[in-house]
Amino acid sequence: MSETGRHADVPEEILPSERETAHEAAVTKADPFADPGLPPHEHRAQDIDERAAKRSERTVALLFLVSMIATVGFIAAYVAIPIEKIVYIFPLGHISGLNFALGLTLGVALFCIGAGAVHWARTLMSDVEVADDRHPIEATPEVKAKVMADFREGAAESQFGRRKLIRNTMFGALALVPLSGVVLLRDLGPLPERKLRTTSWKKGVRLVNQSTNQPLRPEDIAVGSLTFAKPEGLADDDHDFNNKIAKDSLMLVRIEPRNIKDKRELEWSHEGIVAYSKICTHVGCPISLYEQQTHHVLCPCHQSTFDLADGGRVIFGPAGHALPQLNITVKDGYLEAVSDFEEPVGPSFWERG
Repeated sequence: MSETGRHADVPEEILPSERETAHEAAVTKADPFADPGLPPHEHRAQDIDERAAKRSERTVALLFLVSMIATVGFIAAYVAIPIEKIVYIFPLGHISGLNFALGLTLGVALFCIGAGAVHWARTLMSDVEVADDRHPIEATPEVKAKVMADFREGAAESQFGRRKLIRNTMFGALALVPLSGVVLLRDLGPLPERKLRTTSWKKGVRLVNQSTNQPLRPEDIAVGSLTFAKPEGLADDDHDFNNKIAKDSLMLVRIEPRNIKDKRELEWSHEGIVAYSKICTHVGCPISLYEQQTHHVLCPCHQSTFDLADGGRVIFGPAGHALPQLNITVKDGYLEAVSDFEEPVGPSFWERG
């Protein structure tokens, strides 16, 4: 078939010219993955209109300013809102007011910094795409000079020096946001002062059965039994119950007075009823195992063993000190404390100061 015959049924306007066909063949042969190039650059409104650029500048500054306000709100909420305050937030329900306020303010502070930076980059910084050839990894003097030149050019294109409002508000936001973490250090304190050295026990406080919440009488304590007690007035639903019971919890045992070896223990008892701290002096575990025949109590954590018939002294294990004894008496038929413990209860921190 002739060349004319092959093209007879094809409109002339859609047939490629001989020159175009030859050019495409040459390009395909030379580079099958030819670089299509970059599309023409389209200017943004901020590039050609200073009023639009000013609006973007004010938007970025506003986001940074909101971040600063949110950070201050975070600190204020942390200081002002009680940790036990519960609020109703739809649809979350009843939640901690402090946790909600902290999460909301810190989230807004971080989001506004990020949103401000993104808006700044997309509207005011240069968006011209520049193609550059790959170069060796080693940095030659020419490369270093080019990097510094590019850096200066980038700094100029970012308008960091020109847009003082953005720069100053960004510095303010970045300077305030770390204060959120600094304020959280408050949870390391305040210093305990003498709080760990004292308990709720004092003169006249009745001993209450920890299981029944009833004041204890001497006849409630049988010989060979082990009873756990707490101070009268300490309720299980108190917000600081766990902190207080960790120091106030008592063990009561009744021993025949003739079997009590320690003189002070006998003086501080009532008809053989002795009261000792339930908190182990090793690492603060609650003691709960009692052996009637020997009057020994065992800490289940590290097997420290104490003799309740001999001043609560340590007879085995890693505990370093005897269990503190509470001086008790009877008034109006009920057991009550004569005073607080003479030494701190629990682990022996106080030995070192």
